[in-house]
Order: sequence, then C-alpha cells, then structure tokens
Amino acid sequence: MSGPSGVGKGTLCQILMQQNPQIVSTISVTTRSPRLGETDGVEYYFVDEKRFDELRRRGAFLEWAMVHDNFYGTLAAEVEELRQKEYDVILEIDVQGAEQVRGAIADGVFIFILPPSMEELLERIQGRGTDSAEVIQRRFAAARKELMEVLKYDYAVENDTIPQAVKEIEGIILAEKCRVQRNKKILADFIEKGDVS
Repeated sequence: MSGPSGVGKGTLCQILMQQNPQIVSTISVTTRSPRLGETDGVEYYFVDEKRFDELRRRGAFLEWAMVHDNFYGTLAAEVEELRQKEYDVILEIDVQGAEQVRGAIADGVFIFILPPSMEELLERIQGRGTDSAEVIQRRFAAARKELMEVLKYDYAVENDTIPQAVKEIEGIILAEKCRVQRNKKILADFIEKGDVS
C-alpha cells in the first residue's frame, strides 16, 4: 500500500489489522528519529545509517528507499515467514519500495491510497503537528510526484472517510483471494476428482 505522506496509510493499516486477524504487517527499519510516543520495535526498528547500510549490503531488505532524507526498509525474512504461515501481509511503503516489491513478488497486489483533494492532503500533513514548515512543504511537493505513480498500481482507493476506504481495501483483498490464478491448485484438485467438468 502506497500513497503520499499524510494520506492515512498508517491509520488504514492499523484498522485493517485490528478488524482482520489474518491481515498482518512487518515492522520497517528506518534511520529517522522516533516521533513522540514511538517505540523501537513497535512502530519501527530505529537504526543509524551504518547499521542500515550493513543490512542493505547483506541483502536483508525486500525493499528499501530514501524518503524525506531518511532510509526505510522492509526485512525480506519477516515477510517470507508471514507468507509461509498464509497471512495476508500488508506493507505500507513508498512508490520506490513498491517498485522493488513488484519485481520481487510476482503475486503482490498494489494499492495506491489517494487523498480526496490536494487541499485536504496539505491540511492532514499540517494537522499532524510533528513536522516543521520546511518538512511539510517538502512532503507536500513529494506528494505531487508520488501521485503520478498511481497508474503503476493495481487499485486506487480514495481515503475520504476511513470506514469507506477500509471497506474498499477489504473488498480488494477478498476479490484477489477469489482469482482463478491464485486458486489453480484447488481447481486442479476438483478437476482431478471429477468435481468440475
């Protein structure tokens, strides 16, 4: 799941996981400083650039990117472990990271979260109260560029109201599980047993 800063990706992911025990996420690694109330190992693994570079050189990341002057990465081993347990793994990543995942995981589903308007997005970024005016302007400028990437995604969901956006994402997950391509083994078993002609 991608979308510009302030669009509500984090909130949507939290609600999806609270309402659906089958949906899980990994904890990203970042070089940015913790915000007020954030705890290492809960919201993120907070590391310095040297440690991040070690992990990157070892190939530990499924995806990684520099976003707003900080590095972020998703640990490949964590994603694979959860996939082996048949969880629906949701990654909250930027467009650069999504491009890397697209090349690494053939059956990934890519959802772009859109704001109702650019004015609303700016209000949301400012409303956080965690960033300086300079950071807010940088994030807003980056948002305009990120929105140009939406056509590379499988789905686009407008986050006008959180309940509606959550409902649409749940619908996407359900629809993807019903795809014939994802169920070839089950269908092959039916055909072999003569249950489907």
